[in-house]
Amino acid sequence: MSKMKIATVWLDGCSGCHMSMFDMDEKLIDILEKVDLVYSPLVDAKEFPEGVDVTVIEGGVGSEEDKHMLELIRARTHMLVSYGDCAVTGNVPSLRNRFSVDDLIKRSYIENVSAHGDGGGNVPGDAVPRLLPVERPLHEVVRVDVFIPGCPPRPGLTYFMLKELLEGRMPDLKEKTRFGL
Repeated sequence: MSKMKIATVWLDGCSGCHMSMFDMDEKLIDILEKVDLVYSPLVDAKEFPEGVDVTVIEGGVGSEEDKHMLELIRARTHMLVSYGDCAVTGNVPSLRNRFSVDDLIKRSYIENVSAHGDGGGNVPGDAVPRLLPVERPLHEVVRVDVFIPGCPPRPGLTYFMLKELLEGRMPDLKEKTRFGL
């Protein structure tokens, strides 16, 4: 029997959701024995592969690069998990939505004295992905199959979700969590 192909992706977020996965402790080993981790910040894959069974994504969609990556992932993934409050609602990264992109760039690169020490800097060119007008949760860009709220999601909830998916069941989270936990 072949192992399930799993990927994890980090878009706009703090990486706290990936750190929470490590908090599964020995249960993480149980999961990793049953899967092939084909793409993740933890492995050295350069391109998102075809035919991924489950992709767990933390973070929202804030740039053209994020949007392109998310659309590619959706096209190549059977089951997509929106993992954590930034992916599910936009959460902290969406606080920028009340400002224009031009105002954000100006504040970050021109006015921020602490970033340059001389009272102003230059706006980077192509080195920084172009921001979308607003930060968006994943489901506003692509179809999402499973929503796991939390900031970050609890390790026990993550284990339950992955175990259910590995056993071919859609995780029933009604008794396990709700938004705001």
